[in-house]
Amino acid sequence: MVGSRNPTPQGATNARSFARALGEAGLPVVSGLALGVDGAAHQGALDAAGDAPRLATVAVVGTGLDRVYPARHRDLAHRITLQGLIVSELPLGTPPLTQNFPKRNRLIAGLARGTLVVEAALQSGSLITARLTSEQGKEVFAIPGSIHSPQSRGCHALIRQGAKLVESVNDILEELPPLRTNGAAAGASSASTAERETDEASSPEEPLLEALGFDPVSLDALSARTGWSAGALQAKLLELELDGHISRLPGGLFQRMAST
Repeated sequence: MVGSRNPTPQGATNARSFARALGEAGLPVVSGLALGVDGAAHQGALDAAGDAPRLATVAVVGTGLDRVYPARHRDLAHRITLQGLIVSELPLGTPPLTQNFPKRNRLIAGLARGTLVVEAALQSGSLITARLTSEQGKEVFAIPGSIHSPQSRGCHALIRQGAKLVESVNDILEELPPLRTNGAAAGASSASTAERETDEASSPEEPLLEALGFDPVSLDALSARTGWSAGALQAKLLELELDGHISRLPGGLFQRMAST
């Protein structure tokens, strides 16, 4: 699982929840320990593992194994050593050099049976991983996003080129039958539960979520769509934010958060 180092709130949520669902289906998640989607993917896989002593996730790094980059992922790296693997082809002591990160992408592609791109700009290293995956005859998956988001354009380009459009974890599991285990049923059940929760959250009982849609939107636009006053909107938006249904973005924008 790969994607942007600067994902949208929805992208980070998708990475973590998809990784967790894949882990619950018995599949280890391979990523690169970078900021953003990579870190969220590792965390989701570890969430699924809980305290179970099993291989939850594999981090392929672009430094020596005695270095943790970025430094803020030090605690995450320690967790991975307990329930996963950290892999590097570089000598001990190798610092985080820019040229080494695109090279490690071939290892990510090589270790995985398929690659899911969560969010990616058109000039993203994630697209290198996707290309290498395709060249190795493996499946490439991509999550679509807003047509207005630069972070979605790489995924949309992959889908145009033949990557499988992914809306739920079952879209991935059905393409990987040799890897499905008894845990796959639980993973599918978990995904179905998440979809039901999304349906409930977006039901007509919550008209503000319907008015939000899935693209970032301003308070003024919401007021025009709903006819609500700014004060009433602010109160309801705060309630939805605390419940995890929306995220507040820079520039006074709001975005609906959808689970997988």
